[in-house]
Parts: sequence; structure tokens; C-alpha cells
Amino acid sequence: MTRTGIRLKAPAPGWTVDADVVVVGSGVAGLTAALRCTAAGLRTVVVTKARLDDGSTRWAQGGIAAALGDGDTPEQHLDDTLVAGAGLCDEEAVRALVTEGPDAVRRLIDTGALFDTDPESGVIQLTREGGHHRRRIAHAGGDATGAEISRALVEAVRSASVRTIENALVLDLLTDADGRTAGVTLHVMGEGQHDGVGAVLAPAVVLATGGMGQVFSATTNPSVSTGDGVALALRAGAEVSDLEFVQFHPTVLFLGADAEGQQPLVSEAVRGEGAHLVDADGVRFMLGQHELAELAPRDIVAKGIMRRMRERGAEHMYLDARHFGAAMWESRFPTILAACRSHGIDPVTDPVPVAPAAHYASGGVRTDLHGRTTVPGLYACGEVACTGVHGANRLASNSLLEGLVFAERIAEDIAARPASPGPAVRGEEAPGPLLDPATRIEIQRIMTAGAGVLRSAESLDHAATALDALYRSAAAEADHRDGGDTGDGDGAKDAEPGVDAWEATNLLLVSRVLVAAARAREETRGCHWREDRPDRDDDWRRHLVVRLTPDRTLAVHRTATASFPPVGPGPVPAQREQ
Repeated sequence: MTRTGIRLKAPAPGWTVDADVVVVGSGVAGLTAALRCTAAGLRTVVVTKARLDDGSTRWAQGGIAAALGDGDTPEQHLDDTLVAGAGLCDEEAVRALVTEGPDAVRRLIDTGALFDTDPESGVIQLTREGGHHRRRIAHAGGDATGAEISRALVEAVRSASVRTIENALVLDLLTDADGRTAGVTLHVMGEGQHDGVGAVLAPAVVLATGGMGQVFSATTNPSVSTGDGVALALRAGAEVSDLEFVQFHPTVLFLGADAEGQQPLVSEAVRGEGAHLVDADGVRFMLGQHELAELAPRDIVAKGIMRRMRERGAEHMYLDARHFGAAMWESRFPTILAACRSHGIDPVTDPVPVAPAAHYASGGVRTDLHGRTTVPGLYACGEVACTGVHGANRLASNSLLEGLVFAERIAEDIAARPASPGPAVRGEEAPGPLLDPATRIEIQRIMTAGAGVLRSAESLDHAATALDALYRSAAAEADHRDGGDTGDGDGAKDAEPGVDAWEATNLLLVSRVLVAAARAREETRGCHWREDRPDRDDDWRRHLVVRLTPDRTLAVHRTATASFPPVGPGPVPAQREQ
């Protein structure tokens, strides 16, 4: 690990909280980690950017994948995951996911999550989604699985009296003189017991901050998904990997070419129940493109939609599920039905206009099988992490399962490795420039145009140049304020510390990493689609690892094999709870 000496410009902490573990994020990964750490007797603090139930998990519609049905096996689940990952999955990580997954789901049920069951037998109902050869997706409330999981975990956390700090944006990692994790700084946005910038001091930090979909103009991610965890990890010296593999969900409700912000998702489960993708003439264009047609892995379906759009000169395609009838729509997909109708579309009587939009980061902060990053004491799980499970393209509904399984593994590892870091050291750290909040929209438009579903060397070069200009302009303005006028103060201005400026700065950093990796990967693989390099090249069956250097440049290197190098010490033998 190389310490960067870089942090966000922010006031010094005005208050502190002591803990054994601080978990940053309140989705399925974060709350599961917090519950398991608390059960192990560790003083645990949960920090979350909004309210406890405002993370990405509650937006998950389709469900959670696990080999729970008759005739299904972890081995079959593994095979489907490896195929979707396009040669870049870590098979050991996938095996851990699929073998431990069913029991992890059962523990979630024991925690209080209520999945949809057959009214007569009481057996959990299972559906199919893209890339799965069997029905193995457990769902709740029809299409409100994430909301139900979030409800159950939030209630469990409150019942366990886990300390929480809500409405708090995490800023930077605290480390001791040896570079070991000592806690985090954070800013509480004017509510609760604390206000302003403070610190939670803890020898273990678990990043579960979710995704970074807000780097694009249109995304299924909530507004809080600004890549804060990845940016924090980079500034702390951690490695990130595979950030070029951004999954664009094939079927997002099309609200117009200029639509920006969070867009309504039309779950893959709708296709799993028999909906068809069609063009304006009603032609099922996915037939013949893949053995699973509309239920092919998401990267294949997204590419199929984009190709048909280009062939027809259209802005969107259609998802036709009129044959479901009103009763099925109302009972199985009430959330989607309401979202469509709120925008003047009735899927009971009309095909639904859909187009791909940014959905999920398959890469993230690089971890081992116990969630450990390259910074001692710093862990990551959920969408912020790159465990090796997803490879170049996440298999549908594996994300909630990954959050469950690896959160439990992290809690087990923390309990087995008590640590006592020295005092946090901040003196030698230098803040980087802050971006004006107004540049957020500019970053999103740059990324959408240059690093969206379809990329090329030219588009990525344009994006890299534009992002670099934003950074250099902010840095020049910061230098000017500090007394060193460079004469290059136009464009993005160095802003005053605040949530909007911190978010914009995080978005710029993760955008720069994504584009750097996408430029370096000169092939098409999984959800990374280069029109100038349209074929898969197995010389590129390697991972791209990126870190931030002390001079604020990006170091990108390619692994020697498809396997990740180790990140830390070997595992401590421990008895896994069954």
C-alpha cells in the first residue's frame, strides 16, 4: 500500500465517537455486517448518508438469487455466474457465494425478511432472470424485494440497539503512523446528536457505500450513489479494479432522450415471467441472438437493444407484457405498474418504452475473500467492492446475495483479528481541490457521451481530456487562492467545503478511474463494449488495477493472470456458523 497524503478539503473534526467497527452504508451489505459484528460483541457504529432505509437496496426489484429450488444446485448457479462474468470471475469467490448463499438467505429470513411464498405449500416462490437457467430468484412483495429486505434489516438493527449516525457523508479514512486504519472522518448534515465534521475512531472500517451510477446522466441509482466509498479508498491508497465494467440495465423506462437523474427500472423479472422485447413493428429482435433470447445475460441484451435502436434510428425499444393481464401486473409487479402509470404508460394495454441506463458497478475496491482491501483494517462489501464474483458482467440478482455472504465473512474476519492501531495521523496530509457543485452535471454529460453503453478510443479520449480539464481548472483555482497564481483559473472553480462540492469531487475522481481503465482495455468483454475493438481478446483476460499516486495521477496496471494477487495476510482459522 502507498499512502497518498490526499484528503478532501474539510474542517478538522469537532467531535469523536469511539467504536470497534464503523460500517459506512446501510444497504443489505452494511446492515448485515453491522448485525454480525454486534452479535460478535463488537461495538459497532453504522454511518449512513441519508436515513437507514435510503440506500440502493430498497430500490432492488427483482430479488435475490440462490439455489433454493428443487433440482437446483450451487454448482449450476456457479456455472451461470461464470458464463455471465465473461472469463473474469474469481471462481473461488463465486464458489463461496453460491455455496454459502442459500444458508445466508435463510438467516435473512430468520432476521425477519418475508419472501413471497406459495399460498398452499408455503414454499418460497422463485422466478427467472437473465442468464439463469433455472428459477432461483426469491422475491418479496412482487417486485419490492429490496424494500422488504431493507425493512427487515433496519428493524433488526434498531432492535439490537446498534448505534447509528444518519444523514452523514463519509469524507476520508483515518490511519495511524504505520498506515493502518484508525477510523473515518464524516460530515453530519445538520440532524441528530452531532453536527458538522467529526470522526468515528475504530480499528476496522467496513465500506458498504453502494454504487456510483450518478457519474452518468441517466441511471437507476439514487442520488446518493456518488462513488464516495471508491473515492475514499483511492485517497487512502487502496487499489480498485475492473471499474470499466459498468452494467447498463437493458430495460429502464424511457422518459426521453434528455432525461437525467434516477430513472424508473423495469425489472428483469418481467422478462423472466415471459415479457418480450420488440421494436416498433412488434418484431422480437432478441430471437436468434442468444439461446435465452430476452433472458440472455444483461450485457448481451443491452447490446441487442442498442444495435436495434441504431438499425432503426430509434431512441428506444419496447417491452411487451400485455399478455400478462391486469391481475398479474397488479399482484406480481405493483411497483413497476405504478411507476409506468405515473408517467402516462399503462403496461396492461401498451408496450413499455425501454432503453439501457447505468445500473451497477461490477468493479470497485479490490478485496480478498474476506473483504479485506489493500489497506490494513479497511474492508469493503456490496457494490462498492470488487470481490471477483461478478467478473466483467454481474449475473442478475447476485448483488444482494454478494452483500449478504461477504458481509458475514467480513464480520467473521474482524472478530478473529482484534487490532489496536495507534493514534490517527493527519498532519502530513494535503487536501486536494474541490469542484464547484455545478460541475456535477458536466461530469455526467461527459461520461454519458464518452463512456456510456457504447465506447471507442475516440470517445474515451474526449472524455479523458474533458475530465482532466475540469480537474486542472479546479487545481489552478485552488493554487490561486493559496497564493500561487498559475494564470489558469477559468472553468471549474475550487469550491468551499460542503456536501455538494465533496460529491462532485468524488464523482470526478471515480470518473477519471473508470475512463482510464476503459481506455486501457482494448477489447469488448462483458459490459465493456468498444465499437473500435468489437471482439473479445483473451490476451485481455486480465484485471486492470488502479491506484491514486501521491502526485494525484492514476497508476493503471494489468494483472499477470486472470486471478487477483493477494491483498493481505492469510486467513485466521475460524469456525463458520452453519
